[in-house]
This record gives sequence, C-alpha cells and structure tokens, in this order.
Amino acid sequence: MAKVSILGGGSWGIAIAVLLHKNGHEVTVWSALADEVEMLKKRHEHKMLPDVRLPQDMIFTADDREAVEGRDLLVMAVASAYTRITANRISGLVAQGQKILNVAKGIEEHTLMTLSEIIEQEIPQADVAVMSGPSHAEEVGRGIPTSIVVGASSKETAEYIQNLFMNEVFRVYITPDVLGMELGGSLKNVVALAAGIADGLGYGDNTKAALITRGITEIARLGTAMGGKFETFCGLTGIGDLIVTCASMHSRNRRAGILIGQGRSYEAAMAEVQMVVEGVYSAKAAMDLAQKYQIQMPIIEQVNKVLFEGKSAAQAVKELMLRDRKEEILDVPWEK
Repeated sequence: MAKVSILGGGSWGIAIAVLLHKNGHEVTVWSALADEVEMLKKRHEHKMLPDVRLPQDMIFTADDREAVEGRDLLVMAVASAYTRITANRISGLVAQGQKILNVAKGIEEHTLMTLSEIIEQEIPQADVAVMSGPSHAEEVGRGIPTSIVVGASSKETAEYIQNLFMNEVFRVYITPDVLGMELGGSLKNVVALAAGIADGLGYGDNTKAALITRGITEIARLGTAMGGKFETFCGLTGIGDLIVTCASMHSRNRRAGILIGQGRSYEAAMAEVQMVVEGVYSAKAAMDLAQKYQIQMPIIEQVNKVLFEGKSAAQAVKELMLRDRKEEILDVPWEK
C-alpha cells in the first residue's frame, strides 16, 4: 500500500483518487479551496461526478503539510493555469527525490513551458513524471475500461507509478517520451475546440474526420520538430487522446467549441461549460511555438483568430478549405 496525495479537488483528481483507493492505497485529496474540501467531506461526492461515491476513509484537507509530507506519490491534478503557483506553494515541503505525477494538460502561455518543466523548475528536488491519454474523469470514476500512458525520465519511476495505477479496468503503458506526451495532450485540446466549432456550425462527420486527421498531422509536425517521437503522436497520448476529445460530449473543449460555433465568445462559452477549458489557454502558446519552430499549423491558426481576433467561425472554415492545393504525404514519390 502506498500513501498518495491528490493535489486538486476537481473531477479528474477525484476520479484518480477513487481509482487509487480501489487499488488499496491510502489516499488524501488536497484542495486550495476550503469550501471545496468541506463539500467533499460532507457529501462524499463531487458535483461533476454525481454517480461516484467517495469512500468514508478517504482524507480531504486544505493543509499543505498534511498533504505533502511523508507521501510516496503526489499527483498534481490542478488546472494547467494553476500548476506553477501550486508547485511553488508546496516546493519547500517536498523531500529530495519525492515523486510527483502531473496529470493536467497544457502549455504555459508566457514561457511556452510544458507542465512537467514548470514543476521541475519550481521543485528541482522532485522526481517528476506525467500521465496522459484518452481518459475522461466521468468514465474513469465509474470504472469503465481505460488505457493510458505514464512518462518519466527514469524507467524505474515509470514502472513504480504503473504498478500503483494498473488494474483490470485501467491499463497503463510507460514511455520515456515525456515531451511528446505533453505536447500531444496539450495541443489536442486546441483541435478539439475546432471540432466543437464545426459541430456548432452544423457540420458533419466528414468535417470532424478531416479535423482529427489533419489536426494530428499538425501536432506531430510541431512535436517532432521540438524533439518528440513520431510514434508517440500515433499512440494513446496523440491520436487516441485527440479522437476522444474531439468526439465526446464529456470533453469540455468540444462543448465550449460548440458554443463558440453557435456564436458565443470564448469567455461566454467557458462560463457556460463551468469548467476550465484548457484549449483556450493552450491556443496562443501553440501558435507561438509554431512560429518559433517555423511550422505551418493552419487549424491552430484559425482557432486563434476565432478566439482572439473576432473572426467568424464560418469564415475560418472557408479559409481552411480554400487554402493552396497540397499533397497529403510529401515523402512518397510519384511513379510518373
């Protein structure tokens, strides 16, 4: 049995807490929000996961020291925008070599750093890993079969976390390609916004299939230029995560995109979804990375124009369709 603290009382953190508790581990859930802690203590359920009952012996706290000290694993499950402030807050309590698993997805806008890079910068003494893949909290919390990937610089660390999480309904693969995982998990949220926008405009399956396949092409093009492995973008944390985020109504990014396609601003869409829409935060960073590495990302570019420049969604789709004629695969020679 391991002692694990989940840092973040949102739906994903709670789903992971339930999974680890079922695996026999001692689980503590920490939140910076005192009212959220009290709600969890009193109701033993999360408002976003009404079908999931939390066990009576699960610990809920807002005390940093109680959550961090003596824990075998810290699971960082706060929204990406709060990763740095949370890491900075607990840094002085983290022991040398203490394991931290980040399960959020995003890129910091002003630094273009991945979330694991932020944690390593704020807590240099920690042993940092990441977990990503097609995994909606609503399904993981209910024990629906799910496959996911853990990435770390050390195989020993990756295998340790794999053993903590894996069971008959939660399959865990491991990889050393942390960068590829994080880029796939972050950038797919922006493409999922595009997929939702297309739904909001009333377009169909043909449009979504095109966005998914051309979207993963853009993600892989940038990701490999930055040092990620092409195979990663063909796997669970690439195309797998992209498919589920573009297709499912569990996806907050798709739902926000639908509202934007129907004419709402991104601020109004986020307010209606009532959850953090990570794709909005990652969109500008994705465009900045594309410019930095001189990579063409037309879908990402049009999403940014719709979100932040007042461009109509219908016009953005039209411009995507009317771009210059191209070959789909550039490295395959013609016979004639």
